[in-house]
Amino acid sequence: MKVVVVVGIPGSGSTTVLKHALEDLDYINVNYGDVMLEIARSEGLVEDRDQLRRLSPEKQKRIQKAAAKNIRERSKETNIIVDTHCTIKTPTGFLPGLPQWVLEELQPDMFILVEADPEEIFMRRISDKTRTRDMEMLKEINLHQQMNRAAAMAYATLTGATVKIIENHNSRLENAVQEMKKIL
Repeated sequence: MKVVVVVGIPGSGSTTVLKHALEDLDYINVNYGDVMLEIARSEGLVEDRDQLRRLSPEKQKRIQKAAAKNIRERSKETNIIVDTHCTIKTPTGFLPGLPQWVLEELQPDMFILVEADPEEIFMRRISDKTRTRDMEMLKEINLHQQMNRAAAMAYATLTGATVKIIENHNSRLENAVQEMKKIL
């Protein structure tokens, strides 16, 4: 079965593009953060998703590994799209979202990065009242996207997967959705 990893920094619209693309495709969508949240909640470590990135790097790494094993089991039966982040911005720096032990478990076939202009991401973040997001300046948003590109290529080097970038600009959601459908 095929394993595709879809990533984008918070506010890029990766989850929205993916949700619309999956309406016509035969894939099961697994959100990596949701799997991590289930595990962390069951251990009494967090109450909500935004608290995950504030856990110590050691706890985050242990939870990442457990989530990878969980997702890999699901991928034995069907095509899987893993909705996640290439990198997680933590108080101590960027943490790889898919370190080597995760990649070894998932063995992805493709990475799809969903990106937008830093100004678009900034405005989406301040408009989203459903999440507690860290405030970042445009320069920091751009750096985060560049870190994602670098991480995705490193992940591809380790796995032999391909990397595709899809641009998700305001008022052009359908273009991004159609491009994702075509790729998948």
